Amino acid sequence: MTLIVFLGSLLFTMALGVPIAFALLLCGAALMWHMNMFDAQILAQNVIEGANSFPLLAVPFFMLAGEVMNTGGLSKRIVQFALALVGHIRGGLGYVTIVAACLLSALSGSAVADAAALTALLLPMMVKAGHHKNTSAGLIAACGVIGPIIPPSIGFVIFGVAANVSISKLFLAGIFPGLILGASLWLMWAWFCRKEQLEPPPRQTGAQIFKAFTDAGWALMLPVIILVGLRMGVFTPTEAAVVAAVYALFVASFVYRELSFRQFMDVLRLSARTSAVVMFLVAAAMVSAWMITVAQLPDQVVGLLQPFLDNPKVLMALIMVLVMLVGTAMDMTPTILILTPVLMPLVKAAGIDPVYFGVLFIINNSIGLVTPPVGTVLNVVAGVGRMRMDDVTRGVMPFMLVQFVAMFLMVAFPDLVLVPARWFY
Repeated sequence: MTLIVFLGSLLFTMALGVPIAFALLLCGAALMWHMNMFDAQILAQNVIEGANSFPLLAVPFFMLAGEVMNTGGLSKRIVQFALALVGHIRGGLGYVTIVAACLLSALSGSAVADAAALTALLLPMMVKAGHHKNTSAGLIAACGVIGPIIPPSIGFVIFGVAANVSISKLFLAGIFPGLILGASLWLMWAWFCRKEQLEPPPRQTGAQIFKAFTDAGWALMLPVIILVGLRMGVFTPTEAAVVAAVYALFVASFVYRELSFRQFMDVLRLSARTSAVVMFLVAAAMVSAWMITVAQLPDQVVGLLQPFLDNPKVLMALIMVLVMLVGTAMDMTPTILILTPVLMPLVKAAGIDPVYFGVLFIINNSIGLVTPPVGTVLNVVAGVGRMRMDDVTRGVMPFMLVQFVAMFLMVAFPDLVLVPARWFY
């Protein structure tokens, strides 16, 4: 009955159009009422405690870093470097998009920021070169998915806080799976381009490639600084976010000189607004998370899936299917916050590595950003590219499917995640 009250109250309030943060608060209140322990003070206390978390400070700083990079010219130079590197290959602009996405992922950690930057910079170029607009927009949307996987990642920060898992280990474990997703997109784009007769841009000389590299050098140094700093223990993931924001601000203002004071104030306002939404969502979710624990819902879920505990791969596959279904109707952050306290006891009972689970969980949630009908990245690409949502959805479908295939390969072969992760620890 408790499970029915939890799901029923959550789905009912969402169906009424209540914002997800308030829906989570009402869901927690419904569970309290059901258990005859309603207390407004408990609600308020858990909301405050939900936001009172040092690791969560990484969220606004990574968002600020992403916005500064887009406005201050770092993203543009990354794209220009990728263009010089692989732009001459048949279908080269698609490969440029994939390479640029992997590089941008190591800068901002935000799928929305990466998708917006790639759409603004590359979609007009791809259409002008003769590529189909829907397919090009679909590729860009699918590339945006890589953003929350290759570190730094806002998704890993939120999951690490909610699941009490090392954020540093999650960051380092996400590198290789992110590259696998990029490789899957590369293969799918190559299949699309096999019959195209488009004339690619001329091959860049060594000197031109070197110039593009030196122009982007300051931007490319950021992921190196973050990964080396995390690996050597110089700073925590939260401190890494501050380093990323300060470094991006310095490069944009004093090296590239493309960020004016007025633009910086606009960037601050936008980052603050976005961060406030995420932080309030996290705070509200902590009420539901606390009630989920008190109501022993995880134990009920463990009981339901008891037959699968002896087969971790089958259990992981079932969990991934569940997350896929939820991801079609819910955004990434609320999905992480709602499902993590329910699924983590199940994962621990089955003996699954929490870091491995976290990586696949975030991959699945990231792909959920391009699954209709609720696909945040789809909306961003459609808005920036001045396209209909339906057109972008049709374009992204083959790329989304190949990413799901790559994800289930990691479910079938856990060493694809675990072995490279041990190299970086």
